[in-house]
Amino acid sequence: MATAKKVSAKTAAAAPAAAPAPAAKRTPNAAFMKAMTPSAALAAIVGAAALPRTEVTKKVWEYIKKHDLQDSANRRNINADAKLKVIFKKPQVSMFEMTKLINEHLS
Repeated sequence: MATAKKVSAKTAAAAPAAAPAPAAKRTPNAAFMKAMTPSAALAAIVGAAALPRTEVTKKVWEYIKKHDLQDSANRRNINADAKLKVIFKKPQVSMFEMTKLINEHLS
């Protein structure tokens, strides 16, 4: 025999609440959108034109996927080829430390 829960008058009155207001659209942080000049080593991958940090990261990921440099066992790791080894300074990095290492090559 199932027992029904009693609903208090206070809870029943609060139940038909209005739909939440839509969240305001976020504006991008100006620091991320500032154009940065890549170093010569990074320019070999993303090009020599000044780009925002977000675009630099996107282009590096395009390069990684194009050349199949993600580790097959652990997809969070990136195996560096000759061009990336100059930037990363080691044969394999995690995708979380990749952006830190890339930022050292932007001015």
